[in-house]
Formats: sequence, structure tokens, C-alpha cells
Amino acid sequence: MKNSLKLLVLLSVLSFTTVAENYKAGDFLIRAGLTNVNPSGDQSNILLDGADSTLTLTVDDNTQLGLNFVYFFNKNWAVELLAATPFSHDVDIQDEQAVLGVDGTQLANVKQLPPTLSALYYLDTNTALKPYIGVGLNYTIFFDEQFEDGPEQLGLTELSLDSSFGYSVQIGADYLLNDKWHLNASVRYIDINTDASFDVAGDNIGESDIDIDPIVASFTIGYKF
Repeated sequence: MKNSLKLLVLLSVLSFTTVAENYKAGDFLIRAGLTNVNPSGDQSNILLDGADSTLTLTVDDNTQLGLNFVYFFNKNWAVELLAATPFSHDVDIQDEQAVLGVDGTQLANVKQLPPTLSALYYLDTNTALKPYIGVGLNYTIFFDEQFEDGPEQLGLTELSLDSSFGYSVQIGADYLLNDKWHLNASVRYIDINTDASFDVAGDNIGESDIDIDPIVASFTIGYKF
């Protein structure tokens, strides 16, 4: 997130010497680049048969190819769709009381897609820098949830994570290289919460309410049609 803010400041400084037209109704942007999903890092409790097991879990970050599609209704208002290749997250277990003797072990790996539709408001600048703010809705789909070999040998199977529906907020900026090409940096918060369930020795007694709530940073290059 710090790198994203530094890039936004740098683009702002560069924009003072460049005059450019604002976007207009009907402009369509396509962007591609790197998108990092960095979960909050909060520990989520693991319940076994409804009781606190004292075990917790955390979700690691991941970077993938990010895609943005933006359509302008006028010079200020636009709608954006965030897409990406599937993110793959390692899920680590914390076992501070040595219940299973697996503290810090990778518990599982899950994949997710977080398509997000946002309304963007662009500020009038008449420079090469086009800052904006946005709010939107996110729908995250989890799939290919798999326990690692070690946890499976302990009897953990059938991991499943529910889909999540939540809001997002963001700040970002385009820096126009010319009439067609631009650079983009954005930082957004996405409300992602999911309920996880799994079997222990064949019984469906394991569960966890996971608050992922990531900061999502994107660095892309875009083209205007």
C-alpha cells in the first residue's frame, strides 16, 4: 500500500507540467498489470463441534494479472469492472498452545476470484494526472480449496469456503502518456468475509468465520478506445 501511495504522489508531481484534456462521454479504457490482494492479517478462530479449539488461521497475500474495464458517462463519472486471473492464497494455522503441534504450518490453499463493479468520480484537473475516487460492490468466489498433506493425515478433509458479497472503496489516478496510453495506480479496500467448514475424521464439525478484508493494490497500463 505504501508503494501505491508513493506512485500516486509521483504522478501528481509530474502532472504539474503537463496539460491534457479530460475524459469525455463514451471513452472506454482497458487496463492490464499487476494486482496484489493483501488480507488484513487478522487471526480467525477455528471451532470444532461448536467449541473454541484455541487454534486460529491467517490468509497470505497473492499477486496476479489484473484487468480493468472503464466506461465514461461524462468527464467525471465512469463505471469500472475489476477482473483478474485467479488468486491463490496459502492458509496458515496458529497453534500457540500446541494442541496439534502444528504452529505456523500451512494448513491449506484456496483460490478465489473477486470481480468488483465500481462507480468512479474523476476530478477536473486539465493535466495529465486524472485522480479519482470510487465505491462499489464485490462478489468473491472461492474454489479449489485443498488441505495440505500434513493436515489431511490428521483427518482434515472436505474444506469448503462460502462465496462473499460486500462493498469496496478506492482511490486511484491515471497518468496520461499520450492521447491513447496511460499509467494507472489504485488502492482499494474490499469487504470480504467467508464461512469455512471442513470434516474432522469424517465428521463435519470444523468451522471458521474468516474476515479477509484485503487491501488491493493495482499497477497497470491502459489504453483508451
